[in-house]
Amino acid sequence: MPDVALSDEAIDWLVALNSGRATDQDRASFAEWRARSAAHELAAQEAEAVWHGVGIAGDRARTSERKASRAKLTRRAVLGGGVLVAGGWALGQSGALSFRGFADHVTGTGERRSVMLPDGSSVLLNAGTALSVNFGERERALRLFAGEATFNVRPDPSRPFIVQAGGGRTRAVGTAFNIDIRPGETVVTVLEGVVEVAGAAFATDAVVVRADQRVRYAASGRLSGPQAVDADIETAWRRGKLIFNRRPLGEVVAEIERYRSGTIIIAGSRLRALEVTGVFDLDDPEAILRTIEETLPVRALRLPLVTVLHGGGV
Repeated sequence: MPDVALSDEAIDWLVALNSGRATDQDRASFAEWRARSAAHELAAQEAEAVWHGVGIAGDRARTSERKASRAKLTRRAVLGGGVLVAGGWALGQSGALSFRGFADHVTGTGERRSVMLPDGSSVLLNAGTALSVNFGERERALRLFAGEATFNVRPDPSRPFIVQAGGGRTRAVGTAFNIDIRPGETVVTVLEGVVEVAGAAFATDAVVVRADQRVRYAASGRLSGPQAVDADIETAWRRGKLIFNRRPLGEVVAEIERYRSGTIIIAGSRLRALEVTGVFDLDDPEAILRTIEETLPVRALRLPLVTVLHGGGV
């Protein structure tokens, strides 16, 4: 495995080189950087594998609907109707802060934090996350109320490590896994070892999930089978990156809102389905929005507390 700092540098290099503004000097500088040591070369090779693995190959974002028609959206229409949508959406997306009264650990917008647990395990909380911890003699119980977290579990066969989240339960002894509560579903991704996942308030049979696999479950009870993934790509937020591989714009916006104040509204289901692919810096959400405007048939109307993504023609 390459050094984490070198891996981050390598990804930053690839983002810059594929931005469309790179010069011959930039490419020569990258060649010099990767030739500094075997560790630099390894980091460059793995970053290139990730880059091409998500199909970026020169485009920070793309869509199969570049020629989609752009519906008219006036400022008056947004103020008259869009803000009402924003108000309802904000109520439904009250976020981690609403759990502050009974969660032990809460992160705000754009905040990421590492927490050490009493048994020596650790949790990395993503932005907008609320977590409670209740360790006992027979089990180590946690509850993820909102957001996303990566759990690095210290082995203790006598006390299983159990996380309740989104109506389901993930059980581990010694492993590393990530839980992401998304709108309408919860996603469990395993980085190391093995976990058992049960959905629907534990009404379904548990599914065994291994390293570089994930499962999804909904509050209604449907639990998917294990799906092979690249866990490093799925959890790139741990390293300050967001990596999307043909992700619907609606899901991308939900990710962006974790790191940006205010609400983002997408005007229309057709726009929500546009696909986004790219590697982005999560600490600069405005740059992500600008890239979306540059590469998709989408424009952003920025109002106080609300940003509306629409088809153009403001």
